[in-house]
Amino acid sequence: MAQIIAEGLSKTYRVAERDPGLIGAARGLFVRRHREIEALRGVSFALQAGELLGFIGPNGAGKSTTIKILSGILTPTSGRCEIEGLTPWRDRIRHVAHIGVVFGQRSQLWWDLPVVEGFDLLAAIYRLDPADYRRTLDRMVGLMRLERLLDQPVRQLSLGQRMRCEIAAALLHRPRILFLDEPTIGLDATTKLAVRDIVRTLNREEGVTVLLTTHDMHDIQALAERVVVIGHGRILADTSIGAMRAQILSERRLHVRFGGPAPRLDFEGTEVRACEDDRLELAFDPQRTPAAALIARISAAHAVADIHVEEPLIEEVIARFYDLHDAQEA
Repeated sequence: MAQIIAEGLSKTYRVAERDPGLIGAARGLFVRRHREIEALRGVSFALQAGELLGFIGPNGAGKSTTIKILSGILTPTSGRCEIEGLTPWRDRIRHVAHIGVVFGQRSQLWWDLPVVEGFDLLAAIYRLDPADYRRTLDRMVGLMRLERLLDQPVRQLSLGQRMRCEIAAALLHRPRILFLDEPTIGLDATTKLAVRDIVRTLNREEGVTVLLTTHDMHDIQALAERVVVIGHGRILADTSIGAMRAQILSERRLHVRFGGPAPRLDFEGTEVRACEDDRLELAFDPQRTPAAALIARISAAHAVADIHVEEPLIEEVIARFYDLHDAQEA
């Protein structure tokens, strides 16, 4: 049985509207107008124990709303959600004992307290056994490289340092499920790699189930084998990165650096994407034109200094997916 089950989740917000200016403000005191915003519209998916799911979509697509429902913060307007046999918003106390949540733009640590005191407070809130807490804390400090940060107030930490502490804080009670909402937002390249390594270790060695939302497609490509794409509050796709590439943008890019000026090439099944000085970029469909055959043909006719094949960037694949979906909706 799936560890996480979401069926037909919908969430509608009712927001007040008024006309601009003083007259609009005065009229709003007596005549209230409202409109409804559908944040989620029938979201359904399931997640097995130990799986790592990439949950992606543009701003306002419904990613954070979904995580808030799964973590018990929000109650859906309709639909069903069951996590390890519990309904998050009804069995919240029992539910939160087994999940960890990290919101990239919010903190669960106390701003003016040293990091270690924030950890101690969380241990008291979760009523952790002191010996178990100490073992887990020592492991998190080593895994996240927090030795020099423990005595610093949270407000003095850089964003990357704080995110490492936030992830550690979410794991002190050793949750079986981890929800990560934009955990690498604003981080430098080195810290992003460190966070990815942490998440990968937790998932593959500890068996922690992870649901990851992010706008950084490199995070998704590095960590998730399965992705759910959401847009306008609806699930648009539930697939793997490889399957999405094959379906949406299966072409490959051949980059060639010649021993002299780049020649004009006009091979059937290829398209010249860039040509400058001694460099040439060709796009081709590997199903119609095998890479080995194309490389052999170019090498036989021209002096080649360097040659390599690349897949389109994952950002291009996702952007093409949204373009195709919007065209179908129009």
